[in-house]
Amino acid sequence: FDQLIAPKNLGWKILDILPQVLNAGEDAGTLTAEGAKKLDPSGTLQSGTPLCPPEGDAGTGMVATNAVRQCTGNVSAGTSSFSMIVLEKALSKPYEVIDMVTTPDGSPVAMVHCNNCTSDLNAWVSLFKQYQELLGVPVDMNEVFGKLYNHALEGDADCGGLIAYNYISGEPVTGLAEGRPMFVRSANDHFNLANFMRANLYASVAVLKIGNDVLFKDEKVQVDRITGHGGLFKTKGVGQRILAAAINSPISVMETAGEGGAWGIALLAGYLIHNNEKLSLADYLDKKVFAGNTGVEIAPTVEDVAGFDKYIESYKAGLAIEKAAVENKK
Repeated sequence: FDQLIAPKNLGWKILDILPQVLNAGEDAGTLTAEGAKKLDPSGTLQSGTPLCPPEGDAGTGMVATNAVRQCTGNVSAGTSSFSMIVLEKALSKPYEVIDMVTTPDGSPVAMVHCNNCTSDLNAWVSLFKQYQELLGVPVDMNEVFGKLYNHALEGDADCGGLIAYNYISGEPVTGLAEGRPMFVRSANDHFNLANFMRANLYASVAVLKIGNDVLFKDEKVQVDRITGHGGLFKTKGVGQRILAAAINSPISVMETAGEGGAWGIALLAGYLIHNNEKLSLADYLDKKVFAGNTGVEIAPTVEDVAGFDKYIESYKAGLAIEKAAVENKK
């Protein structure tokens, strides 16, 4: 960047104007009188409020799920999805499907981000709700989700050969700049409602699995605990079981995980103000925030893992169909 702007003689370099990087718990200054007035013209907000280093959704999500210690991770699964695995050591080489970021206190984190997760799944659930309404049957949307999600667990572990692609938009992990939502089956596949819903639930985390297979299978990354949060986990136990099968790891969900980023940054502010014992961020969260709250854990079953592995083989083989749809369906 400095080379690009050099001919313009601007009198500064990029590092001169970027803010200083601070770790969690460090003093990021205080709110000025001018800043307080801009935020609250009424004058109720006073200057002098201490500020913690800011974080985006990724950093606050790690804190909100108590996943800042090495060998822990979290998965956020809603409209889009991403996983964050805190590493013990650097990866052996760069991977296009993995972004390297850090925890708020500076530990290396391998991030797999997917543009699509539950949007196409939600569209199918909405279609079933419309069918109910057409029959004149009053039904609550949460009830529809609960019934369909739980029914999916009665399907075959490999979805009976059915495949779904939830690509509302493109997916860089699978090399697609655009996407077309698509459901694919052969005439002799085991086509029923349970398998249909299970295939769509698998699709919601299929790209996440492809990215994390690089970490767990190729790089042999070790993880002790992964915490899930987001809309996919709202129906108790179902999203957890699907994700556990996808990445072959136990998945925990805590009641507080749904609070998300706003709560995460509030905890970081509390870490700045209340960490009188000078604990590390991981120890502070363990002892002062999440003490005794490890959440509800679901471990993968051998049958589910084998079924998802078989599904993902067909899924990857069928990506050529998705690419053809992008090229020919405008």
